[in-house]
Amino acid sequence: MPSVEASHSEANEGEGLGVLRSVVQQLRNNRLGVLGVALVIFVVASALFAPLIITHDPIQIMVGPRLAAPSLDFLLGTDQLGRDTFSRTIMGGRIPLLVAFASLGSAIAVGLLLGLIAGIGPRWLDNLLLLVFDTKRSIPSIIFALAMIALLGPSLATLIFVIAIGSVPIYGRVVRTQTRALRNSEYIAAERSMGASTTRIVAVHVAPNVIGPLLILVSMDIPAVIAVEAGLSFLGMGVRPPTPDWGVILNDGYASINQSPWPVIAGGIPIVLATLGFTFLGEALRDIFDPKLRKDL
Repeated sequence: MPSVEASHSEANEGEGLGVLRSVVQQLRNNRLGVLGVALVIFVVASALFAPLIITHDPIQIMVGPRLAAPSLDFLLGTDQLGRDTFSRTIMGGRIPLLVAFASLGSAIAVGLLLGLIAGIGPRWLDNLLLLVFDTKRSIPSIIFALAMIALLGPSLATLIFVIAIGSVPIYGRVVRTQTRALRNSEYIAAERSMGASTTRIVAVHVAPNVIGPLLILVSMDIPAVIAVEAGLSFLGMGVRPPTPDWGVILNDGYASINQSPWPVIAGGIPIVLATLGFTFLGEALRDIFDPKLRKDL
């Protein structure tokens, strides 16, 4: 028996590596996918290595060069307080990406667990979880976000909590639908007849098959989360000044746009690049994981 289990484990590992290679190969053949990956790497790397890229202290106030135009000393000019816009923009990417990855990562973990429980569990539990999902989705996202921020106060933790709670029902419903479609398939019925446990069926057969749709959704949702975070910070309900953030930079630039457009441009360009990158990546993943949309069929 140990040798049989080992052979099963090696087969599953080999199959997983084969799927990964196939995904990478198809992604390389998709021009928009390659562009999306390049933009995502550029945005994420600039945020990760921001302390090594910035040329000035992003919160240092300089008396002289206020609302200055781009120059060799200040690559994107300065804001109304004389702070270097380039350094603030580079450092400002850390918070939106942190909010996006933390909130959606939490939402995926909870949504995956609840969706699997709803899809595998008894009918009454499925109906109860669907009621919870639909109740949350019936509340407008903006109203829920504003209410939670007003109740808990504007902070990074509040933003992550609000976005995560709003995304759980979406991922939970997707996983539940995929799970219920797979639970009655022939190969799972064969596994059950051979004595496989529910845990093994979920871990080996169900969970890997729902990861693809989740990756597509996450890639499409990250730009939306970045926009929500920037919008709330722009309105003064997200990250508080003087913390560098794209929404804060846009708010500061909007107040002085008649004197200099550079802060608005600097705050808007990374949002556009991040949106294009993750959207292109999501569309490429959709073409790969959805057989109906694959170009090689």
